[in-house]
Amino acid sequence: MLIKRNGSQASSIGPVENFSGHARRDPIHTAPEPSRLAAGQVTFDPAARTVWHTHPVGQLLIITSGCGRVGTWDGDIQEVKAGDTVWFEAGEKHWHGAGPDTAMSHIAVTEVVDGSAVDWLEPVSDDQYTTN
Repeated sequence: MLIKRNGSQASSIGPVENFSGHARRDPIHTAPEPSRLAAGQVTFDPAARTVWHTHPVGQLLIITSGCGRVGTWDGDIQEVKAGDTVWFEAGEKHWHGAGPDTAMSHIAVTEVVDGSAVDWLEPVSDDQYTTN
């Protein structure tokens, strides 16, 4: 059994290569092999968002507070609120973040394959963020 005490893992700010705007990342757990599980919480300030990215085995988001947006490469943008869950298929190009005027937090659950749980791509333009 492994217990990670609240406050025992340092928060970090999402790097500008992977986020537009201010996003705080709080690790939850990265499991040792043979497990591939990785989980963390991200809190986005209003209008903050990830860049486009994919995951080798998919990604589960659990929206824990606020109101945000998620978008896919085909142009689908959906509003998400606390209590919603979102599943992105393996390899699905997507982004997620806060609403234009509201903060949003989520728990992200992924799996690590060959040392990586995410492939970071190009920034989400303002038009891609606001156009549905």
